[in-house]
Amino acid sequence: MTSLNIVPGPSSADDGGTRRHGEYKVPGGKLVVADFDIAGGVLANVSLSGDFFLEPDEALPAINQALTGLPAESSAADISAAVAAALPTDAVLFGFSADAVAVTVRRALAKATAWADHQWDIIAPSVLPTHINVALDEVLTEEVGAGRRNPTLRFWDWEEPSVVIGSFQSVRNELDPAGVERHGISVVRRISGGGAMFMEAGNCITYSLYLPQTLVDGISFADSYGFLDAWVMAALEKIGVSAFYVPLNDIATEQGKIGGAAQKRLANGGMLHHVTMSYDIDADKMVEVLRIGKEKLSDKGTRSAKKRVDPLRRQTGLARAEIVAAMMDVFAERYSATPSELTDADLAAAQQRVEAKFGTPEWLHRVP
Repeated sequence: MTSLNIVPGPSSADDGGTRRHGEYKVPGGKLVVADFDIAGGVLANVSLSGDFFLEPDEALPAINQALTGLPAESSAADISAAVAAALPTDAVLFGFSADAVAVTVRRALAKATAWADHQWDIIAPSVLPTHINVALDEVLTEEVGAGRRNPTLRFWDWEEPSVVIGSFQSVRNELDPAGVERHGISVVRRISGGGAMFMEAGNCITYSLYLPQTLVDGISFADSYGFLDAWVMAALEKIGVSAFYVPLNDIATEQGKIGGAAQKRLANGGMLHHVTMSYDIDADKMVEVLRIGKEKLSDKGTRSAKKRVDPLRRQTGLARAEIVAAMMDVFAERYSATPSELTDADLAAAQQRVEAKFGTPEWLHRVP
């Protein structure tokens, strides 16, 4: 295969007065670069480049031709479809895809954004009731979507033993009421989908990312998980843990599952991506509280819920606070993030949301 790194052609006049330039590093893949002008509201003088591999050579001008003349307002799906339709039947794309080209073009058009396009904040963990933590996820996602807050990474902390169930899970099917009562478990429903999280003080690491959806524009729902957690994999690697994604949303090592992610996209353009990783979980208590059925375990290659979770404490030998600090350091270094704090207004808004929604039986039992 041929590795392509084409130098863009000369600039020409366009509607915006400058040549557009976009870059996208495919997670686990190659760099894709798009340079073009805008003339009469459409793409012109298109030049795609990068360190990807592409065969046959004729496929590159075919892609450029497919992009030429596309309206500047084209959606990511439209751009991807145009590229895919123009490719020769024997074309082989290695390290990128038609979707990756769409992301790159949308970034050049300022319709999609990169991590470096935003000022990121980090909120260190502070002990809050689990209902407040869940409510803050909705409040802060709305704030980012409305442009009133910088995109933010927030780490949770809590004291009361809790189970946080997914937005579409059944309380009756997911929880053993006897175990919930015996262990004094606080049960809370979050706004994102996915599975239940068993959380005792100090037994797991939970963080939430609040971001604009432009950051994942053109990236598939499935691929967005690994894309948003690339920094986490780097942080785990730094402390000696080689982790990887198991589709759709499990984070694992060779020793077993260590965590899971969930997402929620809001109508105002905000997006929530949050993850819980097991640190020192009491597996015996977990299976007394959660009903983890055979069907859920059937595609995980294991017969026991206990065997599915392998805590970070055993794998690293580090204190929980050290792992969180390593994660915060890597995120800050990668994205030039700065420390931030929850405001009184944030906490008041979350408390109001608990009273109106997250603390009500109607919300908790919306799926009985």
